[in-house]
Amino acid sequence: MKRRTSALSVSAAALLVAAPLLTGCAGDTHPGAAAVVGEDRITVSQVQSRVETVREAQRATAQGDVLVEETPALQRQMVGLMIFYSLVEQAAEEAGVQVTNRDVQQERAALEEQLGGPEGLAEVALVGQGLPLAEDQIDEQLRIGLLMAGIGGEGMEGTEEAYARLTELAEEIGVEVNPRYGTWDAQQVNLVDAEVPWLRGPAEPADTLGG
Repeated sequence: MKRRTSALSVSAAALLVAAPLLTGCAGDTHPGAAAVVGEDRITVSQVQSRVETVREAQRATAQGDVLVEETPALQRQMVGLMIFYSLVEQAAEEAGVQVTNRDVQQERAALEEQLGGPEGLAEVALVGQGLPLAEDQIDEQLRIGLLMAGIGGEGMEGTEEAYARLTELAEEIGVEVNPRYGTWDAQQVNLVDAEVPWLRGPAEPADTLGG
């Protein structure tokens, strides 16, 4: 029987902190790919599109220049987040965990009530600690949070169980990362800067990111 999450509570803090990354196999990826997670190919253009959406949202605020300056590694962080999303989606499908649009909207409504409405939620997502999210990226983040709760259960133990499963899945299906965005560090369980300068991800020049 398929297992489906109810509208589980996801704390606002979960929205502010970029999801931890998981160990995998570093190496060259297919041309045009930022990463490959099993058979799921994350393209450079997909990453850039998400980054541009966030940059546009940042620059639309009064403190736009500051927000951009405080997130210089946004491209690398976005690659890591997309890898995490892919692993969660695949783990949830394997476990039969489903989240409906209604679940997501209920979770969003609860957070908006806590944070002073839609504007408050959007501000927290964009300005808060961790990887910034544009307003139209919030629902996806909430969906991932609900899937994680469905994979591992509620509470700290459930979260640890979900991450353990994602780590296992990453090892089973393989995760390759384009070295321009960094390398996998097994001890830190994170995506870190590549040590070779010419392999590092490009800076985010204004002429390519709408500045």
